Amino acid sequence: MAIRLPPVHALSAFEAAARHGSFALAADELCITPSALSHRIRLLEEFVGERLFLRDGRTVSLSEFGRRYLDVVRAALRALSDFPLPHRSAAAQPRIKITVPPTFARYLLLPRLAEFGALHPDVAVEIFLSVPLYDLSLSESDLEVRFGAGKYPDLVTEKLFEEPTFAVASRTYLERIGGIDTLADLRKAALLRSALEPWQPWFEVAGLDWAEPSAGLRVDDLGLLLEAVRQGHGVALTRQHFVQAMLASGEVVQLFPDIQLKTPPHAYYVVYEQAETSRPEVEHFLAWLKSTFRSI
Repeated sequence: MAIRLPPVHALSAFEAAARHGSFALAADELCITPSALSHRIRLLEEFVGERLFLRDGRTVSLSEFGRRYLDVVRAALRALSDFPLPHRSAAAQPRIKITVPPTFARYLLLPRLAEFGALHPDVAVEIFLSVPLYDLSLSESDLEVRFGAGKYPDLVTEKLFEEPTFAVASRTYLERIGGIDTLADLRKAALLRSALEPWQPWFEVAGLDWAEPSAGLRVDDLGLLLEAVRQGHGVALTRQHFVQAMLASGEVVQLFPDIQLKTPPHAYYVVYEQAETSRPEVEHFLAWLKSTFRSI
């Protein structure tokens, strides 16, 4: 029968928090955010089925169970750390954890990431994916790129870039519905919906007194939205950096080139907790990120 063990990263978080008597100091020691450390403590409390800490505002102290469990945890961690590892490398590699939306990662970050690697070959980059507008926590990341309105309380928020929004459709779809030559022709088209690219601001720029579409296919991922356009599901709004390859190949075409939303309601922001920038690898990646994407 398999043995169910507590996660080691949660045990180390528990030990550090107990030793410091502070989640903030423990998080700093482990190079994670306080919220990530709190998450690890909650995981361990759920595993053992007991409260490990008594919380009073910003002050934490061990519960009676926590004091007894700490002795067991320290003994286990000490046994692991004292075990001889003759082939272990001397120093841990600096690493940066970044959470990004999948479309940003695919079309914008990965094609440029080699530039950062050339500047800082000693830093390991770990990429995690988030869903825009839904996953709004930094989790265990050092930095996060978010696509949204830029209102994130208690976090440092810096705009990276925004770009015009315009309408696109595939050639096969246009042929199937008899073409779209005028704005009135949009009435016969399926307007693909996304909370990330709402139609209402574009309608206003186009001079259309139309309501936001409420029926039909909805896709709240910009990459999947563009794929739905490519496969002929309808007309959607998109942005230049995501669609340029499909435009160049002729798979999709831009509709009404003169009608673009110059200042979209959403943009890309990098968000982080100020304490994270005390680590050189985080500071280097943040500087590279801002320099790279503010000039695209």
